[in-house]
Amino acid sequence: MACLDTTFLVDLLRGKKEISDLKEELSKSEPILAVAAPSIMELWAGACLAKASAAEKEKISELLESLEILNLDEKSAKEAGEIEAGLIGEGQIIETEDVMIAAIAKVHGEKIVTRDSHYTKIHGLNVLKY
Repeated sequence: MACLDTTFLVDLLRGKKEISDLKEELSKSEPILAVAAPSIMELWAGACLAKASAAEKEKISELLESLEILNLDEKSAKEAGEIEAGLIGEGQIIETEDVMIAAIAKVHGEKIVTRDSHYTKIHGLNVLKY
């Protein structure tokens, strides 16, 4: 399984060919493609802020329906707390939503597919950066 970060989903929705190709490759090598629940919040907030049309929101919903949803449960929330505390101790700041996304992926033992380099600062997280 691979956990698709918000950046990947945005690029996919914007129709970037290289991302569509990467998703196709991932679909062949990964039995399940997933999304962390905080990515859904980020994606939907972006759509609302952009005053996305009903058709654009439907496109987002259809994409999300094709993915497994990984929720922020107690174990993931505790992992997120440990990650955030560790990063703060190192003088690194990452948005709380991204810390939660990383923790969810880490707890599920999944790699995160992203264009954001800040995920590489998180110890023990398997990152596929494009």
